[in-house]
Amino acid sequence: MYEFDWSSIPGALPTLARGLLVTLQVTLVAVAVGIAWGTALAVARLSPQAWLRWPAAAYVNLFRSVPLVMVILWFYLVVPQLLRRFLGVSSATDIRMVSALAAFALFESAYYAEIIRAGIQSVPKGQLDAALALGLTPAQAMRRVVLPQAFRNMLPLLLTQAIILFQDTSLVYVIGLADFFGAAYKVGDRDGRLVELVLFAGLVYFLASLAASALVRRLRRRVTA
Repeated sequence: MYEFDWSSIPGALPTLARGLLVTLQVTLVAVAVGIAWGTALAVARLSPQAWLRWPAAAYVNLFRSVPLVMVILWFYLVVPQLLRRFLGVSSATDIRMVSALAAFALFESAYYAEIIRAGIQSVPKGQLDAALALGLTPAQAMRRVVLPQAFRNMLPLLLTQAIILFQDTSLVYVIGLADFFGAAYKVGDRDGRLVELVLFAGLVYFLASLAASALVRRLRRRVTA
Protein backbone atom coordinates (compact mmCIF):
# COMPACT_ATOMS: atom_id res chain seq x y z
CA MET A 1 0.00 0.00 0.00
CA TYR A 2 1.29 3.45 -0.95
CA GLU A 3 2.43 5.57 1.99
CA PHE A 4 2.06 9.30 1.54
CA ASP A 5 4.93 11.54 2.60
CA TRP A 6 4.34 15.28 2.35
CA SER A 7 7.68 16.31 3.85
CA SER A 8 9.16 17.36 0.50
CA ILE A 9 6.54 20.06 -0.07
CA PRO A 10 7.88 22.75 2.36
CA GLY A 11 11.32 22.63 0.78
CA ALA A 12 9.79 22.82 -2.70
CA LEU A 13 7.77 25.98 -2.01
CA PRO A 14 10.36 28.45 -3.46
CA THR A 15 10.52 26.44 -6.68
CA LEU A 16 6.74 26.18 -6.80
CA ALA A 17 6.43 29.93 -6.20
CA ARG A 18 8.66 30.66 -9.20
CA GLY A 19 6.56 28.30 -11.27
CA LEU A 20 3.38 30.03 -10.10
CA LEU A 21 4.80 33.37 -11.24
CA VAL A 22 5.33 31.89 -14.70
CA THR A 23 1.75 30.59 -14.72
CA LEU A 24 0.36 33.98 -13.70
CA GLN A 25 2.51 35.78 -16.28
CA VAL A 26 1.26 33.57 -19.09
CA THR A 27 -2.32 33.97 -17.85
CA LEU A 28 -2.24 37.76 -17.54
CA VAL A 29 -0.52 38.35 -20.88
CA ALA A 30 -2.88 35.97 -22.66
CA VAL A 31 -5.94 37.64 -21.09
CA ALA A 32 -4.77 41.17 -21.96
CA VAL A 33 -3.75 40.37 -25.53
CA GLY A 34 -6.68 38.00 -25.99
CA ILE A 35 -9.25 40.61 -25.03
CA ALA A 36 -7.62 43.34 -27.14
CA TRP A 37 -7.17 41.18 -30.25
CA GLY A 38 -10.47 39.41 -29.59
CA THR A 39 -12.28 42.76 -29.59
CA ALA A 40 -10.78 43.60 -32.97
CA LEU A 41 -11.79 40.19 -34.31
CA ALA A 42 -15.33 40.52 -32.92
CA VAL A 43 -15.81 43.94 -34.53
CA ALA A 44 -14.41 42.60 -37.81
CA ARG A 45 -16.79 39.62 -37.70
CA LEU A 46 -19.73 41.99 -37.34
CA SER A 47 -18.50 44.28 -40.12
CA PRO A 48 -20.60 44.54 -43.29
CA GLN A 49 -17.33 44.46 -45.23
CA ALA A 50 -16.64 40.92 -46.44
CA TRP A 51 -12.86 41.50 -46.62
CA LEU A 52 -12.90 42.06 -42.85
CA ARG A 53 -15.59 39.56 -41.89
CA TRP A 54 -14.29 36.47 -43.68
CA PRO A 55 -10.63 36.51 -42.51
CA ALA A 56 -11.78 37.15 -38.93
CA ALA A 57 -14.24 34.25 -39.12
CA ALA A 58 -11.54 32.00 -40.61
CA TYR A 59 -9.14 32.91 -37.79
CA VAL A 60 -11.69 32.23 -35.06
CA ASN A 61 -12.87 28.95 -36.58
CA LEU A 62 -9.30 27.74 -37.12
CA PHE A 63 -8.16 28.25 -33.54
CA ARG A 64 -11.41 26.98 -32.06
CA SER A 65 -11.07 23.78 -34.11
CA VAL A 66 -7.53 22.87 -33.03
CA PRO A 67 -6.51 21.45 -29.61
CA LEU A 68 -4.57 23.93 -27.50
CA VAL A 69 -1.69 21.53 -26.92
CA MET A 70 -1.13 21.32 -30.69
CA VAL A 71 -1.10 25.12 -30.96
CA ILE A 72 1.51 25.30 -28.19
CA LEU A 73 3.70 22.78 -30.03
CA TRP A 74 3.26 24.58 -33.35
CA PHE A 75 4.34 27.88 -31.90
CA TYR A 76 7.25 26.26 -30.09
CA LEU A 77 8.50 24.88 -33.40
CA VAL A 78 7.77 27.97 -35.53
CA VAL A 79 8.25 31.04 -33.31
CA PRO A 80 11.95 30.46 -32.54
CA GLN A 81 12.77 30.27 -36.24
CA LEU A 82 10.85 33.48 -36.96
CA LEU A 83 12.46 35.34 -34.05
CA ARG A 84 15.96 34.37 -35.05
CA ARG A 85 15.50 34.92 -38.79
CA PHE A 86 13.57 38.21 -38.86
CA LEU A 87 14.30 39.83 -35.49
CA GLY A 88 17.78 38.52 -34.79
CA VAL A 89 16.85 37.34 -31.30
CA SER A 90 19.79 35.73 -29.52
CA SER A 91 19.79 32.13 -28.38
CA ALA A 92 19.87 33.34 -24.76
CA THR A 93 16.21 34.38 -25.00
CA ASP A 94 13.80 31.99 -23.29
CA ILE A 95 12.13 30.77 -26.46
CA ARG A 96 9.79 28.51 -24.51
CA MET A 97 8.30 31.47 -22.65
CA VAL A 98 7.92 33.57 -25.80
CA SER A 99 6.33 30.63 -27.63
CA ALA A 100 3.89 29.98 -24.78
CA LEU A 101 2.87 33.65 -24.56
CA ALA A 102 2.26 33.85 -28.31
CA ALA A 103 0.36 30.56 -28.43
CA PHE A 104 -1.94 31.32 -25.52
CA ALA A 105 -2.58 34.95 -26.52
CA LEU A 106 -3.53 34.13 -30.10
CA PHE A 107 -5.45 30.98 -29.17
CA GLU A 108 -7.48 32.64 -26.42
CA SER A 109 -8.27 35.64 -28.62
CA ALA A 110 -10.47 33.36 -30.75
CA TYR A 111 -12.58 32.45 -27.71
CA TYR A 112 -12.67 36.00 -26.41
CA ALA A 113 -13.76 37.15 -29.87
CA GLU A 114 -16.89 35.00 -29.67
CA ILE A 115 -17.68 36.20 -26.14
CA ILE A 116 -17.22 39.84 -27.15
CA ARG A 117 -19.22 39.39 -30.35
CA ALA A 118 -22.11 38.02 -28.29
CA GLY A 119 -21.73 40.95 -25.88
CA ILE A 120 -21.89 43.47 -28.71
CA GLN A 121 -24.98 41.81 -30.13
CA SER A 122 -26.62 41.94 -26.69
CA VAL A 123 -26.64 45.75 -26.79
CA PRO A 124 -29.95 47.01 -28.23
CA LYS A 125 -29.56 48.23 -31.80
CA GLY A 126 -31.33 51.43 -30.82
CA GLN A 127 -28.22 52.45 -28.86
CA LEU A 128 -26.13 52.43 -32.01
CA ASP A 129 -28.83 54.19 -34.03
CA ALA A 130 -29.11 56.91 -31.40
CA ALA A 131 -25.33 57.43 -31.36
CA LEU A 132 -25.27 57.72 -35.16
CA ALA A 133 -28.19 60.16 -35.04
CA LEU A 134 -26.18 62.38 -32.68
CA GLY A 135 -23.44 62.66 -35.29
CA LEU A 136 -20.97 60.01 -34.14
CA THR A 137 -19.21 57.95 -36.76
CA PRO A 138 -19.76 54.16 -36.67
CA ALA A 139 -16.29 53.70 -35.13
CA GLN A 140 -16.95 56.33 -32.46
CA ALA A 141 -20.35 54.86 -31.68
CA MET A 142 -18.84 51.41 -31.30
CA ARG A 143 -16.03 52.65 -29.06
CA ARG A 144 -17.95 55.10 -26.90
CA VAL A 145 -21.47 53.64 -26.72
CA VAL A 146 -21.67 49.97 -27.70
CA LEU A 147 -18.45 48.48 -26.34
CA PRO A 148 -18.73 49.96 -22.80
CA GLN A 149 -22.21 48.44 -22.44
CA ALA A 150 -21.12 45.18 -24.03
CA PHE A 151 -18.14 44.78 -21.70
CA ARG A 152 -20.35 45.38 -18.69
CA ASN A 153 -22.71 42.62 -19.84
CA MET A 154 -19.99 40.10 -20.64
CA LEU A 155 -17.52 40.79 -17.81
CA PRO A 156 -18.48 37.61 -15.89
CA LEU A 157 -17.94 35.52 -19.03
CA LEU A 158 -14.58 37.15 -19.68
CA LEU A 159 -13.46 36.34 -16.15
CA THR A 160 -14.75 32.77 -16.46
CA GLN A 161 -12.67 32.34 -19.60
CA ALA A 162 -9.67 33.70 -17.69
CA ILE A 163 -10.17 30.97 -15.06
CA ILE A 164 -10.23 28.34 -17.79
CA LEU A 165 -7.07 29.87 -19.23
CA PHE A 166 -5.37 29.72 -15.83
CA GLN A 167 -6.10 26.00 -15.68
CA ASP A 168 -5.00 25.42 -19.27
CA THR A 169 -1.57 26.94 -18.67
CA SER A 170 -0.52 23.60 -17.19
CA LEU A 171 -0.26 22.36 -20.80
CA VAL A 172 3.02 24.26 -21.27
CA TYR A 173 4.74 21.26 -19.70
CA VAL A 174 4.84 19.78 -23.22
CA ILE A 175 7.53 22.31 -24.18
CA GLY A 176 9.39 22.04 -20.88
CA LEU A 177 8.41 25.44 -19.48
CA ALA A 178 8.66 25.47 -15.68
CA ASP A 179 5.18 26.72 -14.82
CA PHE A 180 3.52 25.77 -11.53
CA PHE A 181 2.48 22.29 -12.65
CA GLY A 182 5.78 21.70 -14.42
CA ALA A 183 7.73 22.73 -11.32
CA ALA A 184 5.62 20.44 -9.14
CA TYR A 185 6.13 17.55 -11.53
CA LYS A 186 9.91 18.04 -11.68
CA VAL A 187 10.29 18.33 -7.92
CA GLY A 188 8.10 15.29 -7.34
CA ASP A 189 10.04 13.28 -9.89
CA ARG A 190 13.35 14.37 -8.36
CA ASP A 191 12.34 13.54 -4.78
CA GLY A 192 10.44 10.37 -5.61
CA ARG A 193 7.20 11.97 -4.37
CA LEU A 194 5.43 12.61 -7.64
CA VAL A 195 1.99 11.66 -6.34
CA GLU A 196 2.18 14.08 -3.42
CA LEU A 197 3.44 17.01 -5.51
CA VAL A 198 0.87 16.48 -8.27
CA LEU A 199 -1.92 16.26 -5.68
CA PHE A 200 -0.65 19.42 -4.01
CA ALA A 201 -0.54 21.24 -7.37
CA GLY A 202 -4.08 20.08 -8.12
CA LEU A 203 -5.24 21.39 -4.75
CA VAL A 204 -3.71 24.81 -5.44
CA TYR A 205 -5.38 24.97 -8.86
CA PHE A 206 -8.69 23.92 -7.30
CA LEU A 207 -8.58 26.50 -4.50
CA ALA A 208 -7.52 29.32 -6.82
CA SER A 209 -10.23 28.47 -9.36
CA LEU A 210 -12.84 28.08 -6.59
CA ALA A 211 -12.04 31.51 -5.16
CA ALA A 212 -12.09 33.12 -8.61
CA SER A 213 -15.40 31.41 -9.46
CA ALA A 214 -16.96 32.76 -6.27
CA LEU A 215 -15.82 36.23 -7.27
CA VAL A 216 -17.37 35.79 -10.73
CA ARG A 217 -20.69 34.70 -9.19
CA ARG A 218 -20.77 37.79 -6.99
CA LEU A 219 -19.94 39.98 -9.95
CA ARG A 220 -22.65 38.34 -12.05
CA ARG A 221 -25.24 39.09 -9.37
CA ARG A 222 -24.15 42.72 -9.29
CA VAL A 223 -24.25 43.03 -13.07
CA THR A 224 -27.73 41.49 -13.34
CA ALA A 225 -29.13 43.35 -10.34
